[in-house]
Amino acid sequence: MAVVENKRITFDYVILEEIEAGLELFGFEVKSLRAGHGSLKGARVVARGGEAYLVGATIPAWQPANAPKSYDPERTRRLLLSRKQIAHVSSAEGEKGLTIVPLKVYNKGRKLKLAIAIARGKKKEDKRQDIRQRDEKRRVQRKRSLKIKRQSIATSDPF
Repeated sequence: MAVVENKRITFDYVILEEIEAGLELFGFEVKSLRAGHGSLKGARVVARGGEAYLVGATIPAWQPANAPKSYDPERTRRLLLSRKQIAHVSSAEGEKGLTIVPLKVYNKGRKLKLAIAIARGKKKEDKRQDIRQRDEKRRVQRKRSLKIKRQSIATSDPF
């Protein structure tokens, strides 16, 4: 079950590969995420110096009055990945046209995990095509549901 999700990612990017990563968080950030607060909008993953970081994610304090005065909700958070995964992510980051984006934060047992993806940005043409396909799917679904409703009304005998 996703605690926080970045729903726009599948519209803006073609996902090539998904990777599971741990997050280094403060206790009040964990509570905040479990309560459903936080946003991955505009966030990205950066690999520097043999480590991977989540940049641009907003995780507010669970109780702002009890949080440290110097707390920054948009601070850079370290990702917990193996050396092999970090090398893979940093090589993908260096490749032209690829980016690493966070998909969702979810529970796995008692721990919070971050699903990140190596993705390629979509062009406007691809986005329009996705919109057309989605609208066509909705139209077909509506026709099906209306047909089922009409059949159930026609077969039901009021007496």
